[in-house]
Amino acid sequence: MAGLVALCLLLMPTGVLGFKILLFGGNSLTHQQITESAILNVTLRVCRTVALAEGKDFTFPSQPFTSESVAAACGAKSSKSFQEVISVIQQTNRQVDISHFFDASYHFDNEQLAEGRKIITDGLSAVKASNKKNNYKAAREQLGTLLHTLQDFYSHSNWVEIGYELPNSNLIRPRTSIGNIAAVNRATCRNCNGNDCKNNILEDILTEKILTSGYFSIKPFSSKPTGKCSHGGFDYTSMIEPTGGINKDTVDSSHGYLHWKAASIAIAATSELLENVRQAAGDKQFLQMMAISKGKALCFVIDTTGSMGDEIDAVKTVTSAIIDNKVGTKDEPSVYILVPFNDPEFGPLIRTTDPNAFKRAINSLTASGGGDFPEMSLSGLQLALTGAPPGSEIFLFTDATAKDEYLKSTVIALIEQTKSVVNFMITNLLVSRRRRQSDNDQQQQQQFRMTKSDAQLYIELAKASGGQAIVVTKSELLSATSIITESSSSSRVTLLQAVRSTGMTENFIFIVDESVRNLTVFITGTLVNFTLISPSGVPQGSANMTGPLIITSQSVGNFQTLRLNTQVGLWQINMMSTNPYNLKVVGQSPVDFLFNFLEVSKAPLGGFDVVDNRPRAGVNGSLMVTVTGSESAIVTEVTLVESSGSGKVNGSVEAQGGREFLVHFDRIPSAEFVVLVKGEISNTSSVPFQRQSSTSIRASTVTITATDADSVLVPGTPLSVPFTLTTDGAGGTFSIQATNDQGFTSTVPSSLPLETGGSANGTVNITAPTNTTSGTVVTLTIQAVAPGATDTNYVVLRFTVLKTVTDFTAPVCQLLSLQSNCSDNCSLSMWELSVQVTDGADGTGIDRISLGQGNGIMNTSLAAGNGTMNTSLDAGNGTITLVTYNASCCSTDVELVVVDQVGNVGSCFYTVRKNNINTTPTADATTPTVSVNVTTTKPQGAVSMASKPVQFFLLCFSMSLLASIFQIT
Repeated sequence: MAGLVALCLLLMPTGVLGFKILLFGGNSLTHQQITESAILNVTLRVCRTVALAEGKDFTFPSQPFTSESVAAACGAKSSKSFQEVISVIQQTNRQVDISHFFDASYHFDNEQLAEGRKIITDGLSAVKASNKKNNYKAAREQLGTLLHTLQDFYSHSNWVEIGYELPNSNLIRPRTSIGNIAAVNRATCRNCNGNDCKNNILEDILTEKILTSGYFSIKPFSSKPTGKCSHGGFDYTSMIEPTGGINKDTVDSSHGYLHWKAASIAIAATSELLENVRQAAGDKQFLQMMAISKGKALCFVIDTTGSMGDEIDAVKTVTSAIIDNKVGTKDEPSVYILVPFNDPEFGPLIRTTDPNAFKRAINSLTASGGGDFPEMSLSGLQLALTGAPPGSEIFLFTDATAKDEYLKSTVIALIEQTKSVVNFMITNLLVSRRRRQSDNDQQQQQQFRMTKSDAQLYIELAKASGGQAIVVTKSELLSATSIITESSSSSRVTLLQAVRSTGMTENFIFIVDESVRNLTVFITGTLVNFTLISPSGVPQGSANMTGPLIITSQSVGNFQTLRLNTQVGLWQINMMSTNPYNLKVVGQSPVDFLFNFLEVSKAPLGGFDVVDNRPRAGVNGSLMVTVTGSESAIVTEVTLVESSGSGKVNGSVEAQGGREFLVHFDRIPSAEFVVLVKGEISNTSSVPFQRQSSTSIRASTVTITATDADSVLVPGTPLSVPFTLTTDGAGGTFSIQATNDQGFTSTVPSSLPLETGGSANGTVNITAPTNTTSGTVVTLTIQAVAPGATDTNYVVLRFTVLKTVTDFTAPVCQLLSLQSNCSDNCSLSMWELSVQVTDGADGTGIDRISLGQGNGIMNTSLAAGNGTMNTSLDAGNGTITLVTYNASCCSTDVELVVVDQVGNVGSCFYTVRKNNINTTPTADATTPTVSVNVTTTKPQGAVSMASKPVQFFLLCFSMSLLASIFQIT
């Protein structure tokens, strides 16, 4: 929806007002609101289905739905990750109006209807392929892009004017008809009557249900074919006869009288597409994509060289304890990730949601080999950072230095981009490492020394991420790991974090509000003394660990943890040390925040864009803060605080509506900093809240951006990724580096010359091997380093590998038999269904069969005659899968969701009735082959359902959402 919004933003000064219109659209609905409404709607339905399947009760929250209420209804302990996913999808949706503003097909402009549908279906294939490989970050980004195009269809075409009240379902199905599209030489509009454009579409176009869309251009002296409709608003073609436009972007647009109807259908269409993604992925995988889960990811990166036997044993013990203690609780990890490394090997990344599978993977690790002393630790960490969910806490275990230190800047870029926390568990600065010689299988003892300067790399990376660099002996590792992993929780928040590289006496303050539980202090360093002062003025020093403020304390190696009595109010901690130390205060609370730096957009829409890398240093800047976990919280202060010093920059806060707050700063610090947020949870709260970002942020005078790169990588075909490098500082020769986590072949210029304050362009070419499987995601990091390595910046891009899709047909079902003897007392009788499922001779084969409806028992097997269960259903072309379903006569309906290898989804519906006649159709009998939105002949004893009721439900639900948001009747 770009028309009048573009006009408003181009005519008004850049600033908060422009961004507010982009987000909230005044009295009209925007892409962001349409997207969020559909996500909340579908996510709730999926959570309800999962809960009922597990025999649990489910209660819908009151409307209007929010990320907090939906996350709570779904059993998530925190709403932060869910809100972050919604924001990512919204941002990539918005990005289409920046990257593809002039591409008519991305907006269904200029009658490019077939081209727009291809963008949707190609994007949908990439989303499904990414989900199948559990690459949810890429799936979310691709989803936002295609949703923008889908939603624009209802605002920019004449679908609504023709009289349709339901979504055009064929927009998400390739090689189907989306309707009769107007010929190039057929007139579609007449002049508007002044500003009244209600009747400007020709009657024959409407009565014959001919599809058209408006032409659009902001270039002076633009033209359009004779007799064609225009978009309207700030659009030069609307001044050419026939004048006016047909867009429904806002209530003030040319066809703004239809805005609400178009918006409601767009919500329903977005919900329909999300349902299709859900069916292809499966319910639990869909919720993983939406980051609806109880706990955080558990991610271990482990050195498996010969001397690490004790460490691996400790990790095995800790893993068993975590799984035994947390599975089934609200802190159960959402996903388990393991990355082994040694030298020269690292990986593969193992990711699973099955705790027992993770146990088996950990238990299979053995310590062997290694060669020379340094190991590929940063390569393993790079895999973890690209494969783990954003905001994860990662634990790296090693007793050796990094052989791949050249990846340091790449790892820091990924830490900043994902806002992940990395804890380094380092055993022994003086290490005796055993190596096994491959030729004689004899052990040879060698002495290696990891000096403090060697360990400094890990210390710097821990500092950048907000993690700990814990140095312990091998015998202490188990205790240290247990302490830090036990405190990990999806609802853990940071109240205070400070790093001091030189010892000094310094007093820190932090505020504890009513929502905080399990207040804990982490101190990393040696010979560090402290004094705590509670809000009531009671002191307790490190010399006395049994006083009234500290419940428990543990000290292992250079790591100390204090569990405090949680008192609400202002706390103080006075640190006294002559050595470097790291101080971190955490607790558990649903209230937290998300943030993104913004820059004034250079795109035609104006307003602000999200900065995906380092913000500009030394100049003014803006930050968008979103409060999560509370619908009533307000932000009163936002400060940029130097990570290793006392410097700070205060911002001015402007509420944007909802939980969004725009913050302006006179300058962005050049030193490393964190974001400190203070506010009020509610008007009745007597104590404000305080939260701080964990990951440190660096600003830069170097800017690097990638332009309009395709997000899909075809195996064997090089993809060119153009980028632009700009400097606000001195010129010179800038070093360029491009790395990727899959080891794909890539080329990049080693350097680019820039003049002072100038810019230059470059291109990265990357190629996936021909045997790369679809759904593989490669993360490409492009970095630029200023002369003398005085400054650096980066851009991180994700590409989904997707082989050319040739299977566009959903699997089909054929009824073999339906047997029942249902009586008045349904609980005393059963019914049974037998169906065969095929994907056709040219299909890719059945991938998955699940129950979309029904609480009976389903079994599947190959029809090869061996009688074995086919649980993976990874069948080849033409293979027949037999499905049997048994249920009580009290449960009369069943829906089989059948998915092939490329994500085509078919749904087969059956219903049994009282005194149903047993049927066993012959090969010539008419049997149901029901796919989504396809009505077929109903055989005796079974009833097929088309998707019209589903669409009506989505539309009605969309209307109710609109009513709840805007209190309309």
